[in-house]
Amino acid sequence: MSKDAVTTAAAASRTDAPQTPADAGDAGYSKDLKARHINMIAIGGAIGTGLFLGAGGRLNSAGPGLALAYLVCGVFAFFVVRALGELVVYRPSSGSFVSYAREFLGEKGAFVAGWAYFLNWSTTGIADITAIALYTHYWSFFTDIPQWVLALIALAIVLVVNLISVKIFGEMEFWFSIIKVAALVAFMLIGIFLLVTQQPVGGETPGLHVITENGGWFPAGIMPVVIVMQGVVFAYASLELVGVAAGETAEPQKVVPRAVNSIMWRVGLFYVGSVVLLALLMPGSMYSGDESPFVTVLSKIGVPAAGDVMNLVVLTAAMSSLNSGLYSTGRILRSMAMAGSAPKFTAKMNRSKVPYGGIMLTSAVCVLGVGLNFLMPEKAFEIVLNVASLGIITTWVTIMVCHLAFVRRSKQGLIERPKFRLPGSPVTEIVTIVFLLSVLALMWQDPEIGRRTLYLIPIIAAAMVGGWFAVRKRVAKNELDKSYEELGIE
Repeated sequence: MSKDAVTTAAAASRTDAPQTPADAGDAGYSKDLKARHINMIAIGGAIGTGLFLGAGGRLNSAGPGLALAYLVCGVFAFFVVRALGELVVYRPSSGSFVSYAREFLGEKGAFVAGWAYFLNWSTTGIADITAIALYTHYWSFFTDIPQWVLALIALAIVLVVNLISVKIFGEMEFWFSIIKVAALVAFMLIGIFLLVTQQPVGGETPGLHVITENGGWFPAGIMPVVIVMQGVVFAYASLELVGVAAGETAEPQKVVPRAVNSIMWRVGLFYVGSVVLLALLMPGSMYSGDESPFVTVLSKIGVPAAGDVMNLVVLTAAMSSLNSGLYSTGRILRSMAMAGSAPKFTAKMNRSKVPYGGIMLTSAVCVLGVGLNFLMPEKAFEIVLNVASLGIITTWVTIMVCHLAFVRRSKQGLIERPKFRLPGSPVTEIVTIVFLLSVLALMWQDPEIGRRTLYLIPIIAAAMVGGWFAVRKRVAKNELDKSYEELGIE
């Protein structure tokens, strides 16, 4: 981006109601998301199947030290969202980090960030519809329905909701988050009651002795806790959704800082708090990766229909994730299309001001996932989830690199940082980037899944290079047209 363009963007950011958005992809959206929607989107992004399902197997392998893994990864996730939050307050954009990458890293940076995010969410979408089908099969009424049919129905429902209006999306996410939070709070209240009253759980009397008498906080040493971080960090994926949603709320400068700041204590309460509580109730060896740890506890104390209730909650979490994926990729792809780095049809919006082109493209990839469910129903979930992990690491690293460039320009006097800031810059960004790259290194320690996933990096990189060469002329023409428009030349 030219110096003049940066100056123009900076000047626009200092006004309360700029006439023309700094990013052409931000034009045309409604502002129907309310503060309660943004707050619950922030909560929903922090609570998902990574906790409801993943905590069981991780408690078994890492022990109570898992709480430390959730805390460490949660701190770095907070740094990422706090950095994004500062960029949002500086200049709200539905293109979110792709728009910021375009401003601070150039169009190549935006291209890589956008398509990596699309890769993340389109493959996550396949994992979500697969998970929804699997969870639905839990109930005997749906057992005879093929997995691929249930996956297709789930995709169709969420697609329709996304295409109607952003307000309907916000309401759907609001209630999905309410269900997840209510389930967690209910469990924690039950767990605290069991702890205080010393009611036996699975033959064990709850208390600190459950940890100390079963190998302590790190029964298998510190290494299993370190290795499990590669899975834990992905449990926080979708926190960055707050930045995308900010472009469709009326007062992002007020709403986003509150939502971002609340993420830290929610992580501490819901993730760290619930894991510590689970460890105090039963030894880690009694939990399993095949069952939600909350179901394990509730079934041990004889709570009726515990499995049905928790299955409904994890089904809700998967639906919420799919809903978020279609929403965010629709906005990201529109921002890219307006710059020439995504197909033109993804820039189109319907009468409800919804970018249906990008949403439909993501859904089309998910339909391929329906086919995967038809051909390989047992392996579909595992295959796509590993590909998604590469996308989220790329996204988070991009956000931190953008923030570094943002801070550097502010020191040069080209732009002005808002009062809402990421603390400790530039050390915070650098340490976070190193941590995220180390997570990739940890994946190498898992030869069955993680290492095979890393083998995909050269393939994805080659596809990115090929894709850039395919669109670079269109991007250059778009930038030239924009320059002529700024100069008033027809």
